[in-house]
Amino acid sequence: MKKNKKILLAISIISVIGMISAHVLRIREKREEFVEDKKEFIAMYIQDENGDYSASTTKTFPKTGYILNKEKSKCKNGGNLSQNPTTKKINLSVNHSDQCTLYFDKEIPSLKEFYDSVTKKSEVPNFANPATTDETADGLFSMQDDYGMSYYFRGTAPNNFVKFGQDANGQDMWWRIIRFNGDGSARMIYEGVGAAGSNTYTQKAPFRIRWNQSKDAKYIGWMYGGASGSASTSKDQAQRNETNSELKIKVDEWYKTNIVDTGFHNYVADAIFCNDRSISNELGTGLGYGKNYTIYGAYIRLGYASSKLVQPQFICPQNNDKFTVKTANGGNGALTYPVGLVTADEILAAGGGRNGVGNSAYYLYRNGNIYWTLTPDLVDDDGFPYIFIVESMGDLTFESVNINRYTYPVINLKSEYLNQFKGMGTISNPYSLR
Repeated sequence: MKKNKKILLAISIISVIGMISAHVLRIREKREEFVEDKKEFIAMYIQDENGDYSASTTKTFPKTGYILNKEKSKCKNGGNLSQNPTTKKINLSVNHSDQCTLYFDKEIPSLKEFYDSVTKKSEVPNFANPATTDETADGLFSMQDDYGMSYYFRGTAPNNFVKFGQDANGQDMWWRIIRFNGDGSARMIYEGVGAAGSNTYTQKAPFRIRWNQSKDAKYIGWMYGGASGSASTSKDQAQRNETNSELKIKVDEWYKTNIVDTGFHNYVADAIFCNDRSISNELGTGLGYGKNYTIYGAYIRLGYASSKLVQPQFICPQNNDKFTVKTANGGNGALTYPVGLVTADEILAAGGGRNGVGNSAYYLYRNGNIYWTLTPDLVDDDGFPYIFIVESMGDLTFESVNINRYTYPVINLKSEYLNQFKGMGTISNPYSLR
C-alpha cells in the first residue's frame, strides 16, 4: 500500500513539473526577445547608403538609423521576426529553437526631415562669381520671397535630386530642387527621364521651341495683351494677361500629358512664377510697348548695366507678373496649370556665370543645351524683345524671343507631401515617393 502511495506521489510530482514546464514552454513559444549572447545563432547584414548589404562583424544589433527589413529577414524553422518601433529591440516568435538571418536597412530620411533639420545660412554669396563647388554642403542660403523666407541650393548641389512622376511613356521623371519656397513647398526643375524603377537617367529637355514671335514689347510676356500679331499701344495693353505665349502653350501641353494625365497633379502646389515685366527708368525709353526701346528690371539688378550691382531677388516686383492658377495663392490667377520656368534670378542664385563667364559645374548647367528662363531682358532699338537664357557654357545671357531654344519646366511640390519623399537626395538615392 505504501509502495502504491509512493508511486502515485511520484506521478503527481512529475505531472506538476510537466504542467509547469508546458506552461513555461508556451510562454517561450509566444515571444522571445533576442539577447546579445544568442548572436552565435544569427547572421546579420547591414545596408549602406548605396543600398548594398554587407555582413556585420559587430555583436550588437544596430538601433539608431536602421530598421529591420522584415521581408528579407528569415528564420530557418519558421520563426517570425519583428522590431519594436520605439526601442528598436528585435523579437522572435518561435515554436522551437531557430536560426535566423537578419537584414537591417538604413533608415531613409524624408525631404521634410531634410528641410526641418538643414542649417539655414544667413550670409549672402557673391553672385557676380559662378559657384563651381557645393556651396550649400553645410546649409542652404536664404532669401526673402513672396511667401516668406526661401532657402536655396547653390553650386554643384549633389543632394538635391528628386525622382517624381512618370511621363506618358512610363519613364521615371527626374528633377533638381532649386529652393524651398517661403510657404514650405519645394521648387524644382525638370532634369530628364530614366527607366522605371532605376536610379539612372538621361539629362534631356522635353522640347525646343521659340518663346513668341516678334517684334513688339508685349511678346516678352508669358501671357500678353491683345491677339497675336496685333501691335500694343500702351504698357498696360502689352502686359495684360489675355493671350498665351507660344512657349506657355507648349509647357501647358507637356504638363497635362505628363503630370495631370499620369495622375501626379495632386502633389503639385500652386506657387508664384515671376515673369518680371517691371521697367527700368534708368535706361531705355521706359515705355514698354510696341517697338520702343525698353529695359526691364532684371537687366539692372543682375549686373548687365553695371557689374557693381549683382543682386538677384525672389520677390516679384509687379502683382500682374505673379503667375498662379488661383488668386488665393498670392498671384494673378491667370495660369491654367501650376507650371512655369526658372527665373534669371534663380540661375544666378544657383551659381551661374554672367554674360560670357561660363560655369559647367553648377547644377543648372545642361550639357551645352541653351534654354529659356522666365525673365524678360530688353526690347532693342529695332523692336526685338529679348529673354534671359542659359547659354551653352552655363552662363546667363539673353536671346531674341523668335529663336528656338530648349525648355525645362519647373513645378512646386506641396509642403504637406514632402514627408512622403524619402531618400538622401543623391543621384544613387534620390528623394522619391515611398
